[in-house]
Amino acid sequence: MNKHLHTVASGGFLFTYKLDLVGVQEVRWERGGTVKAGNYIFFYGKENNQLGTEFFVHHRVISEVKRVEFVSDRMPYIVLRGRCCNIIILNAHAPTEEKSDVSKDRFYE
Repeated sequence: MNKHLHTVASGGFLFTYKLDLVGVQEVRWERGGTVKAGNYIFFYGKENNQLGTEFFVHHRVISEVKRVEFVSDRMPYIVLRGRCCNIIILNAHAPTEEKSDVSKDRFYE
């Protein structure tokens, strides 16, 4: 397991605050997939992912995950099975003011 993932999942804020699902940003891995990180499954994005918007999901709720989609490197979403309806959680990483207009326009399209 990646040393940084282990630190975040085992001794970091996920462990301290007992969070079941967390969206994280600016994780720069070269390809998409999943990896076990302590009591969490880490879902990470598409190939050539520069901005890295990803999810940590605790094993307590992993059975409720219906799907994880990476719309772009700035916007994944996760669909969870709820009691009466599905729950969609979006993790958006919007470009800041100093980014190019092209980058901002692409995000908001």
